[in-house]
Amino acid sequence: MDPQAKDPPPGPENATEASRIYLLPNSLTAGNLFFGFLAILRCIQANNTPDANLVPHYYTQAVWFILLAIICDALDGRVARIGNRESLFGKEFDSIADMVSFGVAPALMTLFLILAPTEKFPFFLQTGWLIAFVYLLCAGIRLARFNVLTHPMLEPPKALLESKDFIGLPVPAAAGMIASLVLVLNTFDLRTWALLLPPLLLATSILMVSTISYPSFKTINWQTQTPFNTFIFIVVAIGVAFTFREFFFAILFIGYITYGPAIHLYRKRLKKK
Repeated sequence: MDPQAKDPPPGPENATEASRIYLLPNSLTAGNLFFGFLAILRCIQANNTPDANLVPHYYTQAVWFILLAIICDALDGRVARIGNRESLFGKEFDSIADMVSFGVAPALMTLFLILAPTEKFPFFLQTGWLIAFVYLLCAGIRLARFNVLTHPMLEPPKALLESKDFIGLPVPAAAGMIASLVLVLNTFDLRTWALLLPPLLLATSILMVSTISYPSFKTINWQTQTPFNTFIFIVVAIGVAFTFREFFFAILFIGYITYGPAIHLYRKRLKKK
């Protein structure tokens, strides 16, 4: 045996271990990518179809595909943690899928939606592509920063160790807000209000690359207990979501997005006092 030979380093430093493909979590990540691809396909079909009656139908399908991608994204990491099957491969694969489903798909959706109803507003016609790219750029930066901060070979920042919150708005939440608002616009024939999407896209872009904290809900598992009143509220909320699903998702994502800046400003005020 060569005395200079060394055993492969344990844990994430071992390339073989880090690149393992675990079936269940990575299948959910593949589902995320699949639904993101279908959402992009529907956006392209909506933009190119000669039948105006099919346009809302295609966009509505794209919205539901993005929401299904969000569900897959929420489950893949949780399944990996439950089975102790986390790997660097899974994390990188997840970021690539997120870039497609929550970066490219919402950017294209917004870009195509604001072109048709804004013929009288040349400013948006000329800058729509740039606004969509800014969102895409910030989504990529947000995902890359998350991978660096949580890399097992690097020492995480002290703030990250002390808190389980996300730093900056999660990309799926930004995509969910855009998709849920498009669902409302299509369901109630309010496409002229699509002019609100570009500024909202820029606002979410800024929040994604900010240092504002957002709750991650990663600590919730099968052992999590809840008070009776909270349990009743959750059950009622699920019923409301099923009944008013078009509005519920928009309210849910907007509430989550505004929660971060509101708590951030509240904490800053407390520090000043």
